[in-house]
Amino acid sequence: MTIYSHIETERPPTGAEMERMGAFIDEVAACGKLVLTDGLLPSATGARVRLAAGKITVVDGPFSEAKEAVGGFAIFGVASKIEAIEISKRFLTVVGDGVVEVREMYAESAYERSAQARG
Repeated sequence: MTIYSHIETERPPTGAEMERMGAFIDEVAACGKLVLTDGLLPSATGARVRLAAGKITVVDGPFSEAKEAVGGFAIFGVASKIEAIEISKRFLTVVGDGVVEVREMYAESAYERSAQARG
């Protein structure tokens, strides 16, 4: 799941926000479904690297043209898209307004697929 927010903040989460998130992470980890999760720093600390028409450009953040910013990610080991959606709904009740994009991962990692292709 990728977490988007309409508002990007420079402030770190409050103690209460971290407590709520910690409880959610503990809950999902305890049932064995959490693989990895973390938040991302604001886009002001990042850069975009783009290749277009054979030319590479690098633009430092923040990215004012963005309507939504990726704020974090989580990888869950679940049995179905429906289960991933249910976890996403629960997550949004913890963090508040935002958008969660649920995406399935390949069964094999890109590294494994690449190694197989190389023989």
